[in-house]
Amino acid sequence: MKVEQIWTANAYRNFNYLIACPESGEALAIDPLDYNKCLAVAKNNDWTITQILNTHEHGDHTGGNSAMVAATGAKIIAHANAKNRIPNMDRGVGAGDIITVGKTVELECLDTPGHTMSHICLLSHTDQPALFSGDTLFNAGAGNCHNGGHPKELYETFASQLETLNENTQIFPGHDYLINNLEFTLDREPDNEAAKKMLAQYKDQDPDSALITTMAMELEVNTFFRLQNASVIARLREAFPELGESPDPREVFLHLRELRNSW
Repeated sequence: MKVEQIWTANAYRNFNYLIACPESGEALAIDPLDYNKCLAVAKNNDWTITQILNTHEHGDHTGGNSAMVAATGAKIIAHANAKNRIPNMDRGVGAGDIITVGKTVELECLDTPGHTMSHICLLSHTDQPALFSGDTLFNAGAGNCHNGGHPKELYETFASQLETLNENTQIFPGHDYLINNLEFTLDREPDNEAAKKMLAQYKDQDPDSALITTMAMELEVNTFFRLQNASVIARLREAFPELGESPDPREVFLHLRELRNSW
């Protein structure tokens, strides 16, 4: 499996992706908002884009669909429940469905509600697993739930699906929010040495060659996975004194998401 992470350099800080089969040269475009950059990368690699995968229905993820289809004839794939919100969908998918790319690439669909209720992530079936996480999981952060989502479902997605992934799974998110998210982690957990080190090392990184984190790294620096950490809980109780000394992880997650909304 070949992966190209494409930095759009737009105001929303989107990442687009191409996933290609090295044998056939067929490629899947994930959320190809900047279709011109995606087409240029495909041309440079001698790849043919045959499919588009939208992780969810928001315009900064679907806005390049029509131009990409016009240029390539690619088929549009998205969550089955998004069919009335994503025009001209060719295939609706759900949990456990497999998307094949060329002869060698298999990507498993995970039904990951929270950011929206029709959100999917893709998990590669490869020796080096990779998760294409859209706006569910960001580097050191979690998606918001402002436009059609629910934080309770986002917590369930984190607790029951993401946290159980193999620790060497690489994370490919839909946006570059690494620095803000690390700063939020340190605001919540000032003694997190791993987050301090990552922030110092990547504060001035070029998003064209962005850090690719793993689940092992996320478990160290992502506050939304650190729900039973004593420092996180102590700081949270300053803002929410009604929390007990040993709050339920779900309560911690929901209060962290609430704080992040206005941080």
